[in-house]
Order: sequence, then structure tokens, then C-alpha cells
Amino acid sequence: MDIYLFDSSGSRFHFPVNPEEISISREKQYETVNILSLGEVDAAQKEKVKEISFSSFFPKTADARYCRYLNVPDPQAAMNRLTAMMMDSRPSRLIITDTIINSLVYVSANHSTFRGGEPGDVYFDVSFRTWREMKVRKSAAAAGASAASATVRSDTKPVPKVYTVQAGDTLSSIAKRELGSSSEWSAIYEKNKSTIGRDPNKIVPGQKLVMP
Repeated sequence: MDIYLFDSSGSRFHFPVNPEEISISREKQYETVNILSLGEVDAAQKEKVKEISFSSFFPKTADARYCRYLNVPDPQAAMNRLTAMMMDSRPSRLIITDTIINSLVYVSANHSTFRGGEPGDVYFDVSFRTWREMKVRKSAAAAGASAASATVRSDTKPVPKVYTVQAGDTLSSIAKRELGSSSEWSAIYEKNKSTIGRDPNKIVPGQKLVMP
């Protein structure tokens, strides 16, 4: 399992150490309506925005026993990057491979801890709230148009999921890691023909591929 966070520009951040557990909370949303003959009645609405959270740490020095890769980022720089994503008004994309999590999210909370006896390491708790496009309906009377309602869409556009090719990558391995199945390699190729070229086996480190 690998945990990736893509910021609004498509830049990827790979968490170096997997958490022991990941918590996902879902809640049914209700609206309370006061009806004279019945009193208060709870009317079920859509699923409430879910929260995803976990705890881990950024190691000062990479250790192959628990690090997902060895070129780990500086712990303080990693925390600063998480903070920058939290302050961004645009959503980021959270992907946790081998799970169903592939969602646009806001970094809603980010807490760091320094422990004595472990100099340089930074422990953190991070929470994400899934992003949902906001749609506002306005009456035709207010718009000075016909009696039908018009839908105004938010100007926030979904952030495309972008993968940067690493040394040793193949389309099959990328499809397995990012989409959960190596058989999806052809979908990646179709999406990126202009970048890859005629031969799907000739991908080059540094190429940026848009995921389907």
C-alpha cells in the first residue's frame, strides 16, 4: 500500500512511512423539519462529507524496514508541504493504493509532534475531508429569465490525477499501482498517446502521465 497526495498543480507527494491504521468516517445527514401535527421530523439527506485520517511520521533517515522508498524528504520540509496544501483553497487528490480511496480532498487538520530521543523525526496526525462540488440553484424570477430554474456551477474544477514516470516503470506497473489493475495500462496509453508516442513500452522517466 502506498499513500499519495497530489496538490492542485498536480505535484505528487508520497508519504514515506505507512500508518498502522487509516480511519474513515461516514455519516448520514439529516435535516430536522418542524411539522405542526407531528412535531419535529428528521428527513434523510445525502451522505455527509466523510473524513479520512491517519497518524505516521517523517523519518530523518530512511530505513528500508519501514520506509516505502529511501530518498525520503526532509521532515520539516515535508510538514511545510502538508501545511501549504492545508492552506490551499483548491482541493488535492488523495490516493491510497490497494484501497478504494481515490478522492479530491481538503487537508482539514495537520498536527506535528517532536519526541525526545528521536532527533530529527517528526510525528504527525493528518485529517482529510472529501471535497464535493457546490451547485447553487437560482429561480428564473431572480435571474429575470423563464420560469425554469437554472443551475450555476462552481468554478472549481477537479484536479487531474498526474503520475510522473520513475525509472523502471512500465504502463502495467503504473496501472497496478495507481488504478489497482495492471490490465488498465491500455487506458493510460490511450489518454497519453501524444506524450508516450507510438510504442507504449517506451515510456521515459520524468514524463507526466494523466491518469484516466
